[in-house]
Amino acid sequence: MKFVDEASIEVIAGKGGEGCLSFRREKFIPQGGPNGGDGGDGGSVYLVADASLNTLVDFRFNRLFRAKHGEHGKGSECTGKNGQNLFVKVPVGTLVFDVETEEFLGDLVKPAQTLLVAQGGQHGLGNVHFKSSTNRTPRRTTKATPGENRTLRMELQVLADVGLLGLPNAGKSTFIRAVSAARPKVADYPFTTLHPYLGVVSIEIDRSFVIADIPGLIEGAAEGTGLGAQFLRHLSRTRLLLHIVDVAPLGSEPVQDILGIIQELEKYSPELAARERWLVLNKVDLLPPDEQVQHCQAIINELGWQGRVFEVSALARRGCMDVCYSIMNYLEEKDNES
Repeated sequence: MKFVDEASIEVIAGKGGEGCLSFRREKFIPQGGPNGGDGGDGGSVYLVADASLNTLVDFRFNRLFRAKHGEHGKGSECTGKNGQNLFVKVPVGTLVFDVETEEFLGDLVKPAQTLLVAQGGQHGLGNVHFKSSTNRTPRRTTKATPGENRTLRMELQVLADVGLLGLPNAGKSTFIRAVSAARPKVADYPFTTLHPYLGVVSIEIDRSFVIADIPGLIEGAAEGTGLGAQFLRHLSRTRLLLHIVDVAPLGSEPVQDILGIIQELEKYSPELAARERWLVLNKVDLLPPDEQVQHCQAIINELGWQGRVFEVSALARRGCMDVCYSIMNYLEEKDNES
């Protein structure tokens, strides 16, 4: 399935039913009074977070959602039926904006959470409401109101505890395959990953976390260059970033690669750049055994890196679980602090 993380839709709430202008016309009841009933309220449109969905692809072609109108009032003081509300399912993690006003309407982060996006119209009053001792034959009703009509922009931000960050072909997909059941495509060319993947890392019973792999970033990603630009938002919800680095890249230097990614993060979001970030030096098995430690230490020294550092080989699954245990402990400590 094609991954779509942004979509625009139009939602139209139902209009209210009109109030009825009616008088009693029954045998043996001369000069019957007013008995016009109220109309029904129009149906509203709600968005509902559904945990079984993970993409906005359903909205690529189905863009119009309309709730039912309220029924008109009837004689004998019969009230019209309310219009049926419309519930539109969206993935958990969906942000909703009004296109015309750019107003932020809500963030659906929990399964079954609902968000009202278009209010149904109010019903009109029948003439029975306007009878009095001085006006026994009122010919007055009130008009119903139309329902709201909005164009919405929806953005999906995946929900994950940990986000993988790095250049194309740094080994992010191989890492998530090594530690979880997620199976992103892995190949020996850049931009293999075309959309985000989520994997659940299970340490033991009742101890697990969710990790997200996004397309690799390149220079200019914050301005919209490359595949990773549109997916940077998926890192916004993560609590920890793992910066995956190829320690032996062809045609570039690891330190410059690391600094380039940090620069793109700072351009996109200073808040995201300031988030806890660990360095994972990958593909150490490509270095001669007697040079591995020295080479990795040289990278750390040149960067002046003060945070956590791990040396792994995702392909050989060497050192990967050590990273996962450290992540689990870190997340649990943060939960205990809060």
